[in-house]
Amino acid sequence: MSRPIIEVRNLSKRYRLGAIGATSIREQASRIWDRVRGVPHADKQDYWALRDVSFDIQPGEVVGVIGRNGAGKSTLLKILSRITEPTSGTARIRGRVASLLEVGTGFHPELTGRENVYLNGAILGMNRAEVRSKFDEIVAFAEIDQFIDTPVKRYSSGMYVRLAFAVAAHLEPEILIIDEVLAVGDAQFQQKCVGRMRTDANSGRTILFVSHQLNAIAQFCSRCLYLENGRLLEDGKPRNVAQRYFATDATQPPMQDLKSRQRKDANRGKAMLCQLSLPNSPDPSGWRLPFATAPVFELRLDITEQFTSLDVSLCLLDAAGLEVLSVLSCWSGRLGPFSPGQTVIRAACPELNLAPGTYQVHLGVRSPAGVEDYLPSAGSFEILPINDPRWPEAERMSGLVRQQATFTVTT
Repeated sequence: MSRPIIEVRNLSKRYRLGAIGATSIREQASRIWDRVRGVPHADKQDYWALRDVSFDIQPGEVVGVIGRNGAGKSTLLKILSRITEPTSGTARIRGRVASLLEVGTGFHPELTGRENVYLNGAILGMNRAEVRSKFDEIVAFAEIDQFIDTPVKRYSSGMYVRLAFAVAAHLEPEILIIDEVLAVGDAQFQQKCVGRMRTDANSGRTILFVSHQLNAIAQFCSRCLYLENGRLLEDGKPRNVAQRYFATDATQPPMQDLKSRQRKDANRGKAMLCQLSLPNSPDPSGWRLPFATAPVFELRLDITEQFTSLDVSLCLLDAAGLEVLSVLSCWSGRLGPFSPGQTVIRAACPELNLAPGTYQVHLGVRSPAGVEDYLPSAGSFEILPINDPRWPEAERMSGLVRQQATFTVTT
């Protein structure tokens, strides 16, 4: 086996929380005077964003990195990109690295898009002729040709991402490091980027990809790292790592309390959402479903006046914020009448076959008089990784829904 292109050994990164050191004479004098008067200041505390992380990545591997917010994913990528120094341990990189970690990474805001393309090429060690040979491809991929001579400080976040990804993907680094920044772009561009990364992976480029979309990780990553609280908990096949990731989540109680949630919009409030649950979940947490399960959503409403009818709406969104399912109770018949008090409504959906991942639930209640209650992100549930011999290769397929069909052959 060849030498690893990325070699990480006992990598740790510590940050100091609490009081920040004084940066001016005035601040220093104020601190001294406060100390004389006995005014307390917050003590500094150690926070380990990474702790003793070790792994190797071979040339040509496509590796996904998953973990919850604050797990250390971005810190790891910043160290590998030479943006942040580790507190201890080593990270050895053998190859040219292009990083896309946040909107505008590596761009100078006062320079135009064209100038930033050449600047990034120079940072990667390319001469003007090499960049010029790729320039038209970069602009075409980013789809911002009419803005290429505009200073990037006037770009929208989506335009930033388009150009930054195009530069990183086309200037031929040996290693491509990408954070969740692609979520800023529109759905069509995200799919375009995934297609480009798949092409790069097939050509032998090494890719390190952070994403909360486990479906994207499963599509084109051959390996997955799972970070939690700064430590590497699992390193293996995406399906196996995802199972461990789901198994450690217990962030929601089985019955979600909706009474105290803040509502952004003023509603009539005569039929309020007060509880949400997923009663047919076989998992103790109450918020995980095996693939190809018909979910049942149970809503508890607090009703304060008589209603002849109520309409309940339910919408599911994927991790990228795309609406994948809408349900309105009136499509199936009238609900009512309702008397004051608490009422339980069950919405039994057909088998969804949604791709593994996390889905948000948006809820609404409407009466003939208007909107009674509306609550986005009322809760979330997870579809577990596909581990069923009846669905071979289903984990690797793209798309949000896996659907069987009837095939006929005519000769």
